[in-house]
Amino acid sequence: MRKVAIKEYAYCLNHTPELAYHYGNTPFWERKIKGESEFLLSLSKSIRTYDEAIGYAPNQAFIGGISLEELEAQQTPWYQNPLKDVSRYGTFGEIMPEDEFLGLMDICDVFDIIWLEQSFSKKVEDKLQAHPLMNSSILQRLEKGHIFEEIEKEIREDGAVPLYSGGEIVGCCRKAHEFDECLSSYVLLENIACKAGGVLALLHLLKRANMKPEEVDFIIECSEEAAGDMNQRGGGNFAKSIGEIAGCSNASGCDIRGFCAGPVYALVDAAAQVASGVRENVVVLAGGALPKLYMNARDHVKKGMPALEDMLGNFAVLIAPEDGESPVMRLDAVGKHSIGAGASPQAITEALVYKPLKRIGLGFLDVDKYAAELQNPEITLPAGAGNVPEANFKMIAALAVMKKELDKAGMTDFIKTRGMLGFAPTQGHIPSGVPFIGHACENIKNGKMKRAMIIGKGSLFLARLTNLSDGVSFMIEAPSPAVEEKVETLTKEEIKDTILEVLADIAESLKGANAK
Repeated sequence: MRKVAIKEYAYCLNHTPELAYHYGNTPFWERKIKGESEFLLSLSKSIRTYDEAIGYAPNQAFIGGISLEELEAQQTPWYQNPLKDVSRYGTFGEIMPEDEFLGLMDICDVFDIIWLEQSFSKKVEDKLQAHPLMNSSILQRLEKGHIFEEIEKEIREDGAVPLYSGGEIVGCCRKAHEFDECLSSYVLLENIACKAGGVLALLHLLKRANMKPEEVDFIIECSEEAAGDMNQRGGGNFAKSIGEIAGCSNASGCDIRGFCAGPVYALVDAAAQVASGVRENVVVLAGGALPKLYMNARDHVKKGMPALEDMLGNFAVLIAPEDGESPVMRLDAVGKHSIGAGASPQAITEALVYKPLKRIGLGFLDVDKYAAELQNPEITLPAGAGNVPEANFKMIAALAVMKKELDKAGMTDFIKTRGMLGFAPTQGHIPSGVPFIGHACENIKNGKMKRAMIIGKGSLFLARLTNLSDGVSFMIEAPSPAVEEKVETLTKEEIKDTILEVLADIAESLKGANAK
């Protein structure tokens, strides 16, 4: 079985405050039930500008604009202490503004579902032409647009949902069936936004890997969205639809779902395909979850904060055979949360951390960094959900004490040095360990780290099919140094002399045996 490398990675954010304000689940249902309520009025005054969003330290950490050490050194609260002189582009990707993202959604639409107003479409086209990744084959997919009266009629008479920019209607998302809820305008808006985010991350990945789209063999999409119709509402396929836009003509693909644990399952699946020789270059990717935007906005507004959940997160990771330089995935140390493992934090941590380490003869202190559920605490703490990453690291440290691998007095240092601050958007599958892969691989390649563990955990009970939780983990390590085998070559005369010596030894042995 071949060893498997994490060859490349990309992380992007889409700043989409108006999509959040109208179609994030919390404001969407507030508006539907109560109309333009006091909460929505307050929320409209708490929306961040694009400049505020790119100056927000966790967003820069997500796209590789700053290191996690720099994030830790940044004064908190982060939203009151913006970074200066920051760029939309980071080491791993970018933060795309909402108007360009609406244009990208139109580019990703192949069923004439997204309609943009003519003048808005032209303005977006001009901006996207300056984008380093938008080549002519992608840009030609952007439609010239529709007159406003046509868009208004679709919204008024045919169930389309409006799209906004600068507080004005600049387009709409149409429904694709008369009564199928799975093909309603709202669900299709979710799905196309997710697809567009995946496309952006894939384009950045291909650029970072200096790789042609045709070289991708397989794509696995692992978001939390479901695509299908009323006869099979989760049939898919996001993966192939994303590859199609990016020009990956030789790739096949499928979707993997596992709630928040989905990306880690997808990475293990990709690694297994590469290790077995079935595939060479497998991309694991996901777009963001539109319904989770402004999910905790009610609490943010109540506490006088800006509404921070305005970012659609997306990522892409390239898995390939080991090359001697890229960090490797350990497939002999994959953790699993079995059905009978139990749902307590201790049981989950034992299954995902302790057991895989023990299997390969390692202990808690042999891992430089653990990454699990990296939700930004500045988003979750005001909503009463606690500091999720810190809670995980405390549990890992406590288990290390229970297993007598760590003194109780060393717990605080363990949490600080082997854990990290949360910095990812609160979109289920996005924060679950995967945002650290880019930072971990960079640190391993620079010799700052040897080993990291990526942990994904899932809430299966949300589907109302089981009360079980779920989880999976794997290890990233520095590659083993290549061992050059030296093969000694002999001349014909040397071979002849060696054979004669062996025959002489055999003859001498036979003489001795006969004498006896």
